[in-house]
Amino acid sequence: MAEQTKYVLDEADLPAQWYNVIPDLPEPPPPPLHPGTREPVGPDDLAPLFPQALIAQEVTTDRYVDIPEEVREVYRLWRPSPLFRARRLEKALGTPARIYYKYEGVSPVGSHKPNTAVPQAFYNAAEGVTRLTTETGAGQWGSALAFACAQYGLECEVWQVRASYDQKPYRKLMMETFGATVHPSPSELTESGRAILERHPDSTGSLGIAISEAVEQAAQDPDARYALGSVLNHVLLHQTVIGEEALKQFELAGDTPDLLVGCTGGGSNFGGLAFPFLREKLAGRMDPVIRAVEPAACPSLTRGKYAYDFGDTAGLTPLLKMHTLGHEFIPDPIHAGGLRYHGMSPLISHIYELGLIEAIAIGQQECFAAGVRFARSEGIIPAPEPTHALAACIQEALRCKETGEEKVILTALCGHAHLDLPAYGAYLAGDMVDNELSDATLEESLATLP
Repeated sequence: MAEQTKYVLDEADLPAQWYNVIPDLPEPPPPPLHPGTREPVGPDDLAPLFPQALIAQEVTTDRYVDIPEEVREVYRLWRPSPLFRARRLEKALGTPARIYYKYEGVSPVGSHKPNTAVPQAFYNAAEGVTRLTTETGAGQWGSALAFACAQYGLECEVWQVRASYDQKPYRKLMMETFGATVHPSPSELTESGRAILERHPDSTGSLGIAISEAVEQAAQDPDARYALGSVLNHVLLHQTVIGEEALKQFELAGDTPDLLVGCTGGGSNFGGLAFPFLREKLAGRMDPVIRAVEPAACPSLTRGKYAYDFGDTAGLTPLLKMHTLGHEFIPDPIHAGGLRYHGMSPLISHIYELGLIEAIAIGQQECFAAGVRFARSEGIIPAPEPTHALAACIQEALRCKETGEEKVILTALCGHAHLDLPAYGAYLAGDMVDNELSDATLEESLATLP
């Protein structure tokens, strides 16, 4: 009988709770600050942007938060998601390492993003909100929120980073199919968008700019709220269904990871996989190395400064203590649009400062080479974002080939690339270049820190 390659949980194994890592950390993360007073923000400060239920989750000290049955009902469309042993990739690499990937591309929009979009839409609808505004980089978050809003009868308005809007027209069509209205960012529809276009008429945009536009619109409409697809505590909380399922699936596999690898942009996919395993590590039940992988063109963890900064370009959000490249930083329009954010999740930044995780940055040519290698062996074309984690997995597997070490590697394949194929076309045609962030550009951007 062939060895098992796919580990699938029953519907009964769908997590009933999200996991909050903060109570298990040696010390809590620094609080967000009000941009005017520089004092810690309170619930009233966040009320114009988020419903009370999500504000409560943002600041909770409870280790576990119950998942509403109405959310689990929608989750059941695709969860639990499968865990695969990448035996064909192992064979292609000639490595003694055992490589596993938790596959989130089975969701309705092909990524991990609905794990938080669904509860965010649910809680907003439950409190009488009728419209959600948001930004999107690669288009995956916008697609997820559009899908989630359709489940609960909410209007959805999306500002898509201009570079991604132009590169990925089918993401826009997916959002519109689910009922969303989509604008390229920067746009003429907001003060913050118009200010950017006045200074940079040909701006390719950034997540920070798109956040400013979406926040500005939500703050002006009492029936609207803003939804964020990464970075904040409640978003990472919702994503922990990934890691909780993976722990159960490793029990089925009779294995334990030595190395956990995830791509990091804002941090939700990485935190969703890593936090339940970090809990087990802190409790002494396992001891995996946990490695974050980011693009060399936007390296907030590896080259950014750990400081208070705005989450958006216009300075409309609270100040967050995070690894940042500066809120006015405009990344090169690399193909991994979901990783083009100037800052890293404050919670992941804090955990990195505590020395509980490590981080590396990789150029996009090596990442796409890893994506092609994975596709030709495992049969799934990975989204540009998780190719960063796959590149790091392949690096480690080849080291194991040299040393003979039978290391167990786990990564999160957070989405497929069915709507990102032009990026692969650029790589296969030899038109892709690596955009390294210069010291001069970084220094100039960090000078804008408040």
